[in-house]
Amino acid sequence: MLGTALQVFRIAELRNKIVTVLGLLVVFRLFAAIPISGVDVEQLRNFFSSNQLLGFLNIFSGGGLSNLSVAMLGVGPYITATIIMQLLTMVFPNLKKLYYEEGPAGRAKFNRISRYLTVPLAALQGYGFLNLLISQNVLQPLDLFGMIRNVVLIITGTLILMWLGEIITERKIGNGISLIIFAGIVSGLPQYFTQLYFQLRTATFEDPTKYLVFALVSVLVIAGVVFINEGERKVPISYARRVRGTKLFGGVSSYLPLKVNQAGVIPIIFAISLLLFPQFFAQMLSPFSPALSATLTGVVTRAFNNPFIYSFFYFALVVVFTFFYTSVTFDPKEISKNLQTGGGFIPGIRPGAPTGEFLQKVINRITLPGAIFLGAIAVLPTLSQAVIGGPLFQVGGIALLIVVAVALETMRQIDSQLTVREYEGL
Repeated sequence: MLGTALQVFRIAELRNKIVTVLGLLVVFRLFAAIPISGVDVEQLRNFFSSNQLLGFLNIFSGGGLSNLSVAMLGVGPYITATIIMQLLTMVFPNLKKLYYEEGPAGRAKFNRISRYLTVPLAALQGYGFLNLLISQNVLQPLDLFGMIRNVVLIITGTLILMWLGEIITERKIGNGISLIIFAGIVSGLPQYFTQLYFQLRTATFEDPTKYLVFALVSVLVIAGVVFINEGERKVPISYARRVRGTKLFGGVSSYLPLKVNQAGVIPIIFAISLLLFPQFFAQMLSPFSPALSATLTGVVTRAFNNPFIYSFFYFALVVVFTFFYTSVTFDPKEISKNLQTGGGFIPGIRPGAPTGEFLQKVINRITLPGAIFLGAIAVLPTLSQAVIGGPLFQVGGIALLIVVAVALETMRQIDSQLTVREYEGL
């Protein structure tokens, strides 16, 4: 295994790609360390420690949110814009045709529209978040010029990270946006393990059961993430034999892989965005009605400070959005149509509409455990801290899910490049 990994660095082209990607990730970390002006660091730390939602949002910002850096929103607005565009394909047939039927040129145009949409989303999110921080005394009050300046800085930071992510993707060493989030999570590991070390060092060990539970939960979470992320249902596909001229085509068997976690971490992003919306909405009302804004902020804060109420809504939203997003990205009718056009069929199932109904039935069944798993991973840190107590039990299941998924995808892309060059894969 080690010899195969070292082989990657002996190939000049692959080595240059990996060094370039690492260099771009270093640039991202530099941007994530440049704070905006007027930040009260102590208030910022207290605010984040008392708000679980912002902790999860910090994951998707690549760690830039906890520093209130110019890259505080990370690639979040771009991800949101992409999700909105995919949802709009259900409403506008022309967008659906552009994304699914017009090939690489259509996808490029679709992505270009997503980039344009990123700018107003970054502006709205940045403005709402700055108002939220001002109301919590994390930021000093800003005049009109100061607000515009900070919003422009936040938009610029988001666009730079989006650009870096696209450059990384072009190197074919993993998905650039995912690797930026991955780098933000990994950069926080030294601080987490340092805190864990000092906590264990100062512990009295009067109740060793807590530490056994922590170790057991950690192992189970890691095993569950790998198992669900790699789990798939293989639907057998056979192709009829066809004669074209003097050549015989078809007559082979394959399979259609249906992943248990078809939606990835997108439902969690949806759920976090919806849970954050009441706070941002309340803050955006402050210029028009300060009293109403303060009342709404207080109600939302009290409701979500209860870990059980918060966990219930979070879990339910993740499960609902998992089914919703899977239905958006996986179209059984389109797949059955493509199979029928290519001469493929599922043994024992008639081509056409019956095939689509069968695939819909299968995807609903395997999505249920995937949705429950995602919901459990999402609420695990909150419930573990509420039930057991102590920061030791804030198991980062979402962060772990992202790290495992990105690492496996990056490894597959490196494997494919090694295989093309006739080397053994990782």
